[in-house]
Amino acid sequence: MTDLHGQVAVVTGGAGGIGQALGRRFGREGMKVVLADVLAEPLEEATRTLTDEGIDAAGTLTDVTDYSSVESLAKQTLDRFGAVHVVCNNAGTGGVSEGYMWEHDLADWRWGIDVNVLGVIHGIKAFVPILLDQGEGHVVNTCSGNGGFAPIARGAMGGPANAVYPMTKAAVLCLTESLYTHLEMTGTRVRAHVLFPSGFLNTGIWESWRHRPKRYAATQPRRTPEHRLADVVARFEAAGAHVEFTPLETVADQVVEGIRADRFWMMGPPTPAEEVVRRKAASILARSNPDYLVDVLGQSAEKEPATEGGKR
Repeated sequence: MTDLHGQVAVVTGGAGGIGQALGRRFGREGMKVVLADVLAEPLEEATRTLTDEGIDAAGTLTDVTDYSSVESLAKQTLDRFGAVHVVCNNAGTGGVSEGYMWEHDLADWRWGIDVNVLGVIHGIKAFVPILLDQGEGHVVNTCSGNGGFAPIARGAMGGPANAVYPMTKAAVLCLTESLYTHLEMTGTRVRAHVLFPSGFLNTGIWESWRHRPKRYAATQPRRTPEHRLADVVARFEAAGAHVEFTPLETVADQVVEGIRADRFWMMGPPTPAEEVVRRKAASILARSNPDYLVDVLGQSAEKEPATEGGKR
């Protein structure tokens, strides 16, 4: 699928961040766009913004944790545009847990798994049969180096990093690899891709706690304040590291280029973070302990002393 003009794209998590950037980029290719999100007002605003830019866009309120909601998204897309060619399973929630993983609230695990893992599964279940019937199409699942490569071991405030988010992103990579294999076995022209956005991104996922659904309400009191993106930036600056955000448009470009090139790994140019992949592979082959784990600054987690931020 090299000519995207007139094709139809569905993007979950489309009310902002990467999702809205993808919608805009697809629209500029002449595609028809369906933005899906659980946040009603931001979704309405994002859809209106794309429409004002001349993009044929529709917004559909969707809860990816609910399969019936994703089924409805697929039906509404077909009712509106008659087809779907690109499905971006992009909706996600960030880390909200504190402390060591055995201290994580079970509600945090359920929320992260339901959105980041089941949300992708629901998208695959609802849309892939449609793509197979059409005989072509693309499924793009948003992953992360934090989990997709290896989990970040030490977090922004010096304590142990949240374990929920990287676990779910490792699952997304495995899901997408399995999807790729299953599609190949059928001989279809439907393709699977995994998106690894590069660098730091200025998106709402850093502060997912602001939109935490009541059914995933915390069951235990917090002992530390909720982290904000400003906290992460401040830690970098305190360590003498400059934070430069990757433009979301760059991530969207990677997706369009990856679709045209039929590229499974949708990634930007090589970064120092990819050294973790080489070190991890070497550790596996050598049967050695995982010395490749790093902190949020990219420094060896073993070399940095423990702080009170992760202790109880």
